[in-house]
Amino acid sequence: MTIAALRRRRPEALEDLLATYGREIQAVAYLILRDRADAEDVVVETLLTAFEKAGSIRDEQSFRAWLLKVATNHALGLRRGNARVVRLHVVPERSGGGDLGRSATERVALLDGIAELPAQMRAAVVLRYYADLSVDEVAAALGKSRNTVKAQLQTALDRLRISLADPTGPTTPEARHA
Repeated sequence: MTIAALRRRRPEALEDLLATYGREIQAVAYLILRDRADAEDVVVETLLTAFEKAGSIRDEQSFRAWLLKVATNHALGLRRGNARVVRLHVVPERSGGGDLGRSATERVALLDGIAELPAQMRAAVVLRYYADLSVDEVAAALGKSRNTVKAQLQTALDRLRISLADPTGPTTPEARHA
């Protein structure tokens, strides 16, 4: 499979990785960054990291989780670097994996709510509910304890419930930090 080819440093392994994991990596990166071009850059960086570090991959069963961890770290690093850049909000195309809402309106509202979350919390939500990683895998990917991830997910879900219940958004600072 791909991991053996990666270990042999076969260039065609990158093509296989892109075909197998590219869309999911890009979707996770996009949901963290909210920028299509940056998400594409994260895909490239993630694949190159996998190519360079293939020899250090010990557990082939957790390869997908490891790739998503690398992608998340690249996305969060890129987000830190672009913290002062103001982005225009654009509704993304529908991706192939993970349905984020039943209707277009619900989907846009959910994406806006996720975009308002702090970067680490957004990463936890994306990895848990979009990439469908377990809490333990999310914790490993983010370098956090299991309880920290569970607390971040709970806080994020509470904030999303508030923002989705009131489409105009919270009006008071107290509501925003609930």
